[in-house]
Amino acid sequence: MPYVNVQITRDGVTREQKAQVVAEITATLVTVLGKRPEHIHIVIDEVDPDNWGFAGLLTPEYRARAAAKG
Repeated sequence: MPYVNVQITRDGVTREQKAQVVAEITATLVTVLGKRPEHIHIVIDEVDPDNWGFAGLLTPEYRARAAAKG
């Protein structure tokens, strides 16, 4: 029973895009590992951008700086 947890920021991702992510991850596990689709579980956790940081910054600040550069 494969379990995949995908974490993304909660901004601008549509239901259709999430459905595509689930379908493509499922297809990969079927193709590569020979798993049955009905045994594959995929959870998408959406995290508020203010709760996600990298490069020493919260996501909104990082994005603002990146946009200012270019």
